[in-house]
Amino acid sequence: MLTVLIDTDSGNLHSAEKAFQRMAREVDGGSILVSANPEDVARADRVVLPGDGAFPACRRALVADRQALHQALLETVETRGRPFLGICVGMQLMARRGFEYEETRGFGWIDADVVPIEPQDRTLKVPHMGWNDLLIDNPHPVLDGLITGDHAYFVHSYHMRMAETDQRIAHCEYGADEITAIVANGTCVGTQFHPEKSQSAGLRLIANFLGWKP
Repeated sequence: MLTVLIDTDSGNLHSAEKAFQRMAREVDGGSILVSANPEDVARADRVVLPGDGAFPACRRALVADRQALHQALLETVETRGRPFLGICVGMQLMARRGFEYEETRGFGWIDADVVPIEPQDRTLKVPHMGWNDLLIDNPHPVLDGLITGDHAYFVHSYHMRMAETDQRIAHCEYGADEITAIVANGTCVGTQFHPEKSQSAGLRLIANFLGWKP
């Protein structure tokens, strides 16, 4: 089994690669490859899209600048139904639209928009950065062994505003506001937090994803 972490030059993938390699060894999860090669994505059994930075820039880096890579991603996920994990901005790109600087179309896999975090409590800082408790909303195989209260590491200024909560499988609270933490639809899952930086809870989620058979 091959899991490909897509490299769009939108962040340092070293920690993510190491976390996936570690859990692949522990659960016999196959090979981990960081690549921007469309042929690698096309032959992948699982695809991970990490992302840091602004929604429009990450969208352009994947779609406008690497059209063959984008097409390979769509073919692998939408047509062949291979499991997909989006991390941080990689998750946000799963939405219908993003509103960071400008309105930008997403993949449309999750019925949501990506909008600025605007806490009701104006003393709370943006970006939302640091550790927060996960609150489980809906069961899912990638949550096996995780419970409400497990900690995850967040760093973001925009979040998914869900049209409905049926595709939201976990959230966290930021003051009086709810922040979407994990989404799922079909063979696609996304985490707003960084599982590779979230210690035991994040590593468990990675292991679950590597063993997931939708």
